[in-house]
Amino acid sequence: MHPTLAAQQAVAARRLPEAVARYYGAGAGEGVTAAEAEPSWQGLRLRPRVLRDVSLVDTAVELLGSRLRTPVLAGPTAAHALAHPEGEAATARGVAAAGGLLVLSTRASLPLEQVPCGPWWFQAYVMRDRGRTRGLVQRAAAAGASAVVLTGDVPYLGPRPGSSRLDLLGQGEVDPGAEQDPSAGLETIEELTAASGLPVLVKGVLRGDDAAACLDAGATGVVVSNHGGRQLDRAISSAAALPEVARTVGGRGLVLVDGGIRSGLDVLCALAIGASAVLVGRPVLWGLAAAGAAGVEECLTALTSDLALVMGLAGARSLAEVAADLVRPP
Repeated sequence: MHPTLAAQQAVAARRLPEAVARYYGAGAGEGVTAAEAEPSWQGLRLRPRVLRDVSLVDTAVELLGSRLRTPVLAGPTAAHALAHPEGEAATARGVAAAGGLLVLSTRASLPLEQVPCGPWWFQAYVMRDRGRTRGLVQRAAAAGASAVVLTGDVPYLGPRPGSSRLDLLGQGEVDPGAEQDPSAGLETIEELTAASGLPVLVKGVLRGDDAAACLDAGATGVVVSNHGGRQLDRAISSAAALPEVARTVGGRGLVLVDGGIRSGLDVLCALAIGASAVLVGRPVLWGLAAAGAAGVEECLTALTSDLALVMGLAGARSLAEVAADLVRPP
């Protein structure tokens, strides 16, 4: 883990109420998948190039029309007001200052119109009340979101021992009583596209055939994710799932990944094995709890600076030069 993230995690652990810390950190079941997230990236090995001119290293990326200084995005996480009084508004300022992009959760603490101050996407659940879902994505589009991220791996909430959400999330746009719809299928991709007029990415994809099905149904891209190990325990790690998904998608759509990314080396490996960008969740919450907007900015800037350093050491001057041959095949 990058030292900045480790320091912020330590501060957050001291400041957050015990119940909030448990909620943010909880994994499903026995915590097997959650525990494997970070080591799965650390198990990858690099094949650096030498004698390349890396006097200038550029981490910029363009995603769905947004030009960003970093491929490290703030992933969707719930209830930021539990970490800081200004909630997602502070998070958004920190992300924008770092040159990144925020994926705003449906279960944010604030009305979505009060949050944006830079490039952002809106994360959506398909709720039993489909009208409520359509209304949220329409409001997000009107407020300036440039994409919808449909979370596809939550037909039901996974069991998270020792962590209760009922008394923590009774605030914001969507309370815990707004249940996900377990009957939701691939048709929801087109429903959200039509309702919002925005490109839709599907989050929670761990299989190549699922990625292909999502693209066939109209998705612009996928996010390789096991929900931070919070849904189905013993699900495959994102690092293990990414190569198959990236190969299947090819050039048909965008591929992003989250789960256990804690350093520039993790980011470099993820980009090399097929991601266009990565998302981080818990580290953003630690930064927010530690120092508000400035802490979020520090978190993303640290990861971006670390990425630039290891890109130079690997002989890559830009993200276009971060190719699959930088990582030793398994």
